[in-house]
Amino acid sequence: MAARRSPVAPDQAVTVHQPASARGIAGLALIALVMVAVLLALGAWQLQRRVAKQALIAALTERLAAAPMPLPPPSDWADLSPARDEFRRVTFSARFTDAPDAMIYSAGSAIRADVTSPGTFALLPVRLRDGSELVVNAGFLANPAIDRAVQDRAVQRLRDAGAVQLVGYLRFPERSTLLIAAPDPAKRLWFARDLTAIAAALGWDSAAPFYIDLEAPQLASDAPRPGPLTVRLRDQHLQYAITWFGLAAAVSLVFAAWLYGQLRDRRSIKRRSVSL
Repeated sequence: MAARRSPVAPDQAVTVHQPASARGIAGLALIALVMVAVLLALGAWQLQRRVAKQALIAALTERLAAAPMPLPPPSDWADLSPARDEFRRVTFSARFTDAPDAMIYSAGSAIRADVTSPGTFALLPVRLRDGSELVVNAGFLANPAIDRAVQDRAVQRLRDAGAVQLVGYLRFPERSTLLIAAPDPAKRLWFARDLTAIAAALGWDSAAPFYIDLEAPQLASDAPRPGPLTVRLRDQHLQYAITWFGLAAAVSLVFAAWLYGQLRDRRSIKRRSVSL
């Protein structure tokens, strides 16, 4: 006589994992597709930025190494643009005016290798031989305490020098943003080279859409210190691109593994149904 099979106790019943519905699979597939598309787009964008960054580094290196050219006349100033003219070396004769200076706080510089401590850059107008005015960054003052008396003495050294031959780099102003500390007009202290705002606050008459970062000369030992600029731009866009592409691959693999499990569970359920 055949032995009778013992019934399976309720707490010993095999739990069958129910796979996601076709609609659920389609929804997750769409989400994974969108994520992968976004990650791939970010990776491609980083590669495009890498090409642009390398072109910028090459252009800046060439401009910074070129011999200084005469400063363009005021009639050409409106045609100058950051993409074509920023960091070009120029030379001109001028004298510092009696207009109030503006100090730009800096904790270091990405393009001045000699500026590694807190201090300020001194911006103030100069008058050219033809009577027109423009703003120059006369150089750096190592002044961690931001002492206005020290700044005033240093700027006066520039005014006492009279007419001088200057060499520097064409630069274009920045814009203040909510992420930049608010200026202190009473101390003539700013945290961005926002020429429009500074000129309005201090009454500068300069009509130039640019300013000059001075390279030379050093007019006095205690005057603001000009200096050469160097290209120190970091190019990490390839690493960023690899990161985005790697995340896209990870999302694809995770979804593929999940989908494989879903299809395996469906086949398992079908086999059980046939055996019953």
